[in-house]
Amino acid sequence: MSILVNRQTRVICQGMTGRAGSQQTAAMMKYGTNVVAGVTPGKGGQRHLDLPIFDTVSEAVQQTRANASVIFAPPMHAAAAMIEAIEAEVPLVVTLTEHVPVLDMVRVCHALKGSQTRLVGPNSEGILAPGVCKLGVIATGNVRPGGIGVVSRSASLTSEVIAQISAAGLGLSTSVGVGGDLVHGLTMKDCVELFLADEETEGIVLIGEVGGTEEQYVADLLRQKKPRVPVVALVVGSHAPSERRAGNAGALLVHGRDTAAAKIAALGRAGVIMAESPHLVGETMSVALRNHKEQNQPRSAAG
Repeated sequence: MSILVNRQTRVICQGMTGRAGSQQTAAMMKYGTNVVAGVTPGKGGQRHLDLPIFDTVSEAVQQTRANASVIFAPPMHAAAAMIEAIEAEVPLVVTLTEHVPVLDMVRVCHALKGSQTRLVGPNSEGILAPGVCKLGVIATGNVRPGGIGVVSRSASLTSEVIAQISAAGLGLSTSVGVGGDLVHGLTMKDCVELFLADEETEGIVLIGEVGGTEEQYVADLLRQKKPRVPVVALVVGSHAPSERRAGNAGALLVHGRDTAAAKIAALGRAGVIMAESPHLVGETMSVALRNHKEQNQPRSAAG
């Protein structure tokens, strides 16, 4: 079963009338996502992509019963857009915007405290539940529904891994891009907890990278929970230089715990199966599922 989204997900898009918002909203709608409205201050009452446009999120929620928002706002306006959605009590907010100032995100995190909102991102490629819903710019390819959950910090590697999962004949439950910025909402640990609570999840793929300690928190969780499903991980950046950002704002080495080697070691101690290379993630999961099934088959009684 998918996490975070389902067939009852009703989506508004903040910044839908801009170029990127228009293009990506149209793609989401073509995939089958139930987009019900857009929000652009000053354009309320207009229609775009044959959908109503509202001036505020609260008005859009009241009129359409939306329960999710995708944010396309530029960096200088992204925090205000997120806070507006939080104050309007939107249950799920996905922010695609890159380069949101860190101090702005501190304000957003303060607004999240005590709220009912789950924030994914910023700097997220979004959420994909095959055959159910696509929120964001995540690639769909030939993906089909199934039991594999993906939690990722890297947009490009997510597309590669989803393609591998499909090529291996496996199905995807949900893919969640938590975002590559230093300060963001939902964490890798949060997503893993949701997958572990879902009885239909058959396996989990983690895509990590240098910077921060999110992977270590996942490792701590897995040591405590002892998951009933195989967990496969890929951590990239083994040769990343210290104190130099490698792509995403969060991919920055500043101390010993945030190296790829430290993350790989922590996950390995937690029983996670490590993929040796980005092109082997699908194969590694296939083997892990096969071994897991063999190990858990009931033995026949001796005759």
